[in-house]
Amino acid sequence: MLTVGDLMTRDVITLEETDDLVRVDDLLKLNHIRHLPVVRDGRLVGLVSHRDLIRALARQVASSGAEPIAVASIMSRDVESVRPDLSVRDGIYKLLDHRFGCLPVVDRDRRLVGIVTEADFMRMAARLMDAAQSRGSEEAGVSAH
Repeated sequence: MLTVGDLMTRDVITLEETDDLVRVDDLLKLNHIRHLPVVRDGRLVGLVSHRDLIRALARQVASSGAEPIAVASIMSRDVESVRPDLSVRDGIYKLLDHRFGCLPVVDRDRRLVGIVTEADFMRMAARLMDAAQSRGSEEAGVSAH
C-alpha cells in the first residue's frame, strides 16, 4: 500500500510563531511553495498559507500599521494533520473532502516529519498515467506482431 509517508516532502521549511510576515513572504517566494507549517520545539502548532499572508498584508495596509505582524497572529491553529502511515487514497480524500491544499505529516508526538501537498498527489497521478500509457503502447506493439 502506498502511504502519505512515501510521497511527503521530508525536508520541510517551517516557521516559528515569532517570525514576521516579511520572513513568510521571503520563504514562500524563495522556495516556490504555498504552505508553511509553524512549529514550536519541532511540534506542529499551526500553518500559514500564501492566502493567509495576502489577507494579513491587506489588513496591515488597511490599518496603516507599520508594526510588524507576527506569524502567531495569522496562522491557522486548528490544523488537520496526518500520520505517515495513512494510505495515499485516504490522504487524497482528506484533501478533497476538506478542500485543503496540504497536509502536515506528524508522528505520535505531533513532531513534524513531513508535508504532502496537492502538487505531490498530482505528480503521482501523472507518473501513474505515464506508466499506464507506456504499458498500453507496449501491449499495442506486442499485438501488432
